[in-house]
Amino acid sequence: AIILVHWLLTMWGCMNYMLPPSYAWGNFTVLAVGIWAIVQRDSLDAITMFLTGLLLTVLTDIIHISIFYPSHDFLSDAKRFSIGMAIFSLLLKPVSCYLVYRMYGERGGE
Repeated sequence: AIILVHWLLTMWGCMNYMLPPSYAWGNFTVLAVGIWAIVQRDSLDAITMFLTGLLLTVLTDIIHISIFYPSHDFLSDAKRFSIGMAIFSLLLKPVSCYLVYRMYGERGGE
């Protein structure tokens, strides 16, 4: 569910080409690592990399949104929706990090 929700919100966040390609590359790469963590349920490395990637994308999302947020004059409804979904994804990432950390503990991480 974590992968699906963040995939959908990232797709909607990238919909209007307001954020740079590095936003999409960073988020989709972390989601690919998340798929790897799902497939290899016994791998501690996969879940660790997914958690680290989520934590790093929190920082990079803050930077991307703050630098590329358009001025009020250039905000259309589509751009508002797109940036809103990127912000919503950013707000959900700490919850996702907590859930992934619990999975890390279930797999034997300390």
